[in-house]
Amino acid sequence: MNESESAPQPPLDDAVRPHVFDGIQEYDKRLPNWWLFTLYCSIAFSIAYWIYVEKFEAVPDGAIAVQEEMAETRLAASGKSGESTDDSLWTMSRDKTLIAAGKLTFDTTCASCHRPDLMGMIGPNLRDQKWVHGGTPMTAMKTIEEGVLAKGMPPWAAVLGKKKITEVTAYIFSYHEKGEPAEIAPWVPTMGAPPEAAPVAPQPSPVAPAPAQPAS
Repeated sequence: MNESESAPQPPLDDAVRPHVFDGIQEYDKRLPNWWLFTLYCSIAFSIAYWIYVEKFEAVPDGAIAVQEEMAETRLAASGKSGESTDDSLWTMSRDKTLIAAGKLTFDTTCASCHRPDLMGMIGPNLRDQKWVHGGTPMTAMKTIEEGVLAKGMPPWAAVLGKKKITEVTAYIFSYHEKGEPAEIAPWVPTMGAPPEAAPVAPQPSPVAPAPAQPAS
């Protein structure tokens, strides 16, 4: 029996590749169907995911997600400790995520009395430097929590909770700067737009020069 008869014969459905490398030939065997199915599904999923994320922007940016998570962690830590200070509220008033959350609560709860632009109507103006009860974040937070029944403002502690009240306080003081002067002054409720600044006095129009007289 010669070597050609003893060598294993390839299956009839497996062709041998024509090239030879170092005396070795390879079968041109088709990949299994399950492997090809997995490959094609992976390609289709990659394309669909790219369109979903990049074109429709359905998944938030990683940096934004990290900032939101950090803001939630800081707020949770503040709420867990049960202590808020003027310094911590000033810091929160510079956090864009907390400001956005506070604005949402303010617009749905407080804007009917203080106006959406915080310029005051039934409730006082929250953007100027005049305050009825004091111009510190902690004072404002206490006012929101306990309310001022004599002025018609109900207590919001049981309705909003500490987290939302902290966010609203941060939103209000995002319009202020730490260390700015504060004036204690009463507020007269109004039902219309807040008083506008005094109009600027009109400037006299320049006098036109007299036309030159023709030489005689």
